[in-house]
Amino acid sequence: MKILITGAAGFIGANLVERLLVTESPIELVGLDSVNDYYDVSIKEYRLDRLEKVAQAHPESSWRFVKGNLADKALIDGLFQAEQFDVVVNLAAQAGVRYSITNPDVYIESNLIGFYNILEACRHSYDGGREGVRHLVYASSSSVYGSNKKVPYSTEDKVDNPVSLYAATKKSNELMAHAYSKLYNIPSTGLRFFTVYGPAGRPDMAYFGFTDKLRRGEKIRIFNYGNCKRDFTYVDDIVEGVQRIIHKAPARKVGADGLPEPPYAVYNIGNSSPENLLDFVDILQQELIRAGVLPADYDFEAHKELVPMQPGDVPTTFADTSALERDFGFKPHTSLREGLRKFAEWYKTFYNI
Repeated sequence: MKILITGAAGFIGANLVERLLVTESPIELVGLDSVNDYYDVSIKEYRLDRLEKVAQAHPESSWRFVKGNLADKALIDGLFQAEQFDVVVNLAAQAGVRYSITNPDVYIESNLIGFYNILEACRHSYDGGREGVRHLVYASSSSVYGSNKKVPYSTEDKVDNPVSLYAATKKSNELMAHAYSKLYNIPSTGLRFFTVYGPAGRPDMAYFGFTDKLRRGEKIRIFNYGNCKRDFTYVDDIVEGVQRIIHKAPARKVGADGLPEPPYAVYNIGNSSPENLLDFVDILQQELIRAGVLPADYDFEAHKELVPMQPGDVPTTFADTSALERDFGFKPHTSLREGLRKFAEWYKTFYNI
């Protein structure tokens, strides 16, 4: 099986490549990433270095990394033509709700134009009677639920009221994928990820940013006065879910009208256990002390500031994962304490504390 993973230097992408190399060798993997400077490039380089070591330990498999932009249509088309992928996992995207307010252009380029290029390349992978891409798996986000009052969030819920441009681009991805699945019979699965965290994660995420600020002696800002709840999902649970889904594409069927029914699905991948932000901060501080990132006598109360909700944020995220459990026999299970402990230990090592 030959798989393209876009966003391969990213948090989820790198962990997925590593998991596939370790558990599914022999396998052919091609990774694509622009390695942009949205956050500290040294973390992306750390992930890529780690993947090289894992690949060397599994010489029966092939791993190749391509540096390039998803919005470069000629690059994407050439890559698909040369490699003829069996599966495509599109994780490349401009992430972050708040960043989309100040830098909207990059969201349109990466999340819309870039995803369109992937869809077109999948469509033309069937040209000349070739078997083509058997499954397109792509990242969506819990952000599509906006300020939905009904919890837990179900993929059956109506999600037509995004509260950020980021969320709007992710919902657009789902609509675009549905259209291409219907028109060209491309099996596609969208995955709504819920607040992914873990070692070597994204520095713009709260757990990472809080740790950086506490180490510098700065105050951390806790939004909505601490009355937010987040469905934190450990990265290993996310990649296990993605791995299972890769191997089970939605079935191609013909409808009563004689036309193909779209082989299309969307799933939530979340921990189904929302944590209050104040409780989350409490666990984080305990684990940072335990790992030796912060001293035992650190005055947390003096470094906490409760502030109003930020534009684009939502008060609660809560995943209904019943469809994932039904179809794949899988449910994320890592506790927040266990996950934050692994993050704190990695942080101490990475920053030589």
